[in-house]
Amino acid sequence: MLEKLSTENRNARTMNLDEMSTTEILKIMNEEDRTVPLAIQKEIKAIEKLVQQAIHTLKRGGRIIYLGAGTSGRLGILDAVECVPTFGISPDMVRGLIAGGEKAMMIAVEGAEDSEELASRDLTEVSLTEKDLVIGIAASGRTPYVIGGLKKARQVGAYTGSIACNKDSEISNYAEIAIEIKTGSEILTGSTRLKAGTAQKLVLNMISTATMIGIGKVYKNLMVDVQPTNLKLIERSKRIIMQASETDYQTAGKFYNAANGNVKTAIVMILTKCSIEEAQNRLKQSEGFVKKAL
Repeated sequence: MLEKLSTENRNARTMNLDEMSTTEILKIMNEEDRTVPLAIQKEIKAIEKLVQQAIHTLKRGGRIIYLGAGTSGRLGILDAVECVPTFGISPDMVRGLIAGGEKAMMIAVEGAEDSEELASRDLTEVSLTEKDLVIGIAASGRTPYVIGGLKKARQVGAYTGSIACNKDSEISNYAEIAIEIKTGSEILTGSTRLKAGTAQKLVLNMISTATMIGIGKVYKNLMVDVQPTNLKLIERSKRIIMQASETDYQTAGKFYNAANGNVKTAIVMILTKCSIEEAQNRLKQSEGFVKKAL
């Protein structure tokens, strides 16, 4: 069936790839990469629907679970892991599962992607419920591990979404919201870590960022739930307080300390001239939305 997948076709522009100069290779890679955002643009409506469902899922106490094999699985885990420090969420709120388990992040686990049962077992181990949203990711759109995961999710009653880089993909048949980005042939035939991987990363960025905005993790365009877990992030937190409240560095640092390192609380304290207790109460009543708390 691979010959029917556009991601497996040979690229007519790179038939002599091994004879090109380094400059020629880099230029054609750059030119091919430019086509990815345009392909994604055609799927904005489907992405919007999946984001709205993701917001609904988190607001009712469910989780977002990415599911994939190889590059697709690694990208899902990357997006999930980066949500924790960026948006101050628990590691369980957005999760990534990869065929073959954590060791597959570094070393390919042969045959793992070919097992539907393995995905079902992995979802059982993370206690999948009907409140959750499972998003299957597969460049080919036919990976058995992803299909098995989506089947399991539907059996449990969880909502399902999918991201593929081929049209009329098989995984779309098991997803309530299917995103199909036609990225076409790669410069290196079948190497879907290239344009297909780029498309998946961009779409995952869109889903997680727009979802977190939708549950109050952002004020204006500032990441106000950032977790100050290192010196860089402590300084970023103070800068965010400065920018949000239009105050100076010294004042921002003072309220950062008074708010026990909580950026949102510090902003509300400064802008409403209230105590830490009142700021915390305002944020609780507004479900974490700074603008509503103000």
